[in-house]
Amino acid sequence: MSEETQSTAQSARPTVAVLLPCYNEEVTIGKVVRDFREALPDAIVYVYDNNSTDRTAQIARDAGAVVRREPRQGKGNVIQAMFAEIDADVYVMADGDDTYPADAAPALVAKVVEGYDMVIGDRLSSTYFEENKRPFHNFGNRLVRDSINGLFGAKVHDIMTGYRAFSFNFVKTYPILSTGFEVETEMTIHTLDKNVRWCELPVQYRDRPEGSTSKLDTVGDGVRVLSTIFRLIREYKPLPFFGILGLIVGLVGFGFALSVCIEFWETGFVPRLPTLVGGLLLVVVGLLLVVAGIILDVLAKKDRKQFVVQRNAFEYLRRHSGR
Repeated sequence: MSEETQSTAQSARPTVAVLLPCYNEEVTIGKVVRDFREALPDAIVYVYDNNSTDRTAQIARDAGAVVRREPRQGKGNVIQAMFAEIDADVYVMADGDDTYPADAAPALVAKVVEGYDMVIGDRLSSTYFEENKRPFHNFGNRLVRDSINGLFGAKVHDIMTGYRAFSFNFVKTYPILSTGFEVETEMTIHTLDKNVRWCELPVQYRDRPEGSTSKLDTVGDGVRVLSTIFRLIREYKPLPFFGILGLIVGLVGFGFALSVCIEFWETGFVPRLPTLVGGLLLVVVGLLLVVAGIILDVLAKKDRKQFVVQRNAFEYLRRHSGR
């Protein structure tokens, strides 16, 4: 192979960035960095230290990672900073706790190179339920997965995995709003709503090694994830959200009003006027909620159209800028 051909091949090779958000992971971060450097020799491994109080940053630096600091606490904040500051053709995101196998990264990268915008490392189809010793986490994963798949008519196996690969376009056009561990759920819902190209690859999952402490709060983080789902459903699926709510409120009001009407039919009197008025008000509120759902659904569809237009414009500018 001539020098010119070698140069062309090297320039055509996609640049890869490995993103590792970390908070107090001194027990595992060194091994994780070394594993990813071995699995992806041409990639740059970035460790974003999120106010660690141990030696996470120094150990990552000694292992060969580029270490940066994000002062805003929370995984969502860290990922927001990573996506804004790092440019690459392909991004691989994982955790610094050594629960995800680095040797699966080349397969994730290959899928992005094929044309997918997000590749999900699916833990739940492999060893997650055997390795994870926290039963409420297993229940929570199933609950979130079934809820989102039912609402969007999708078949995503692992909604909340932290092992993913992304294209440049996805990273630079995805608006991160969540600040904590619920960010992965937000990513998945955004992908399904905007019809972004995605796929899943099963990956082996292993529980944290001894001496490594999980930062997850089963109850607190579960509440945050569920509240995020509630908020995103309200924004992305307003018609079913407000329509069902309006139907329930309207039926309750109709029931109250109907009971008074039956009494009037039988006796000729209206003994419970406040109940009749309250029931009619609930019917009106229910109708207003349905109308609000219809209006917001139109706006949500308009937002999807604008996203496609903006994404196409971004892709055009990227291609003509030589990126």
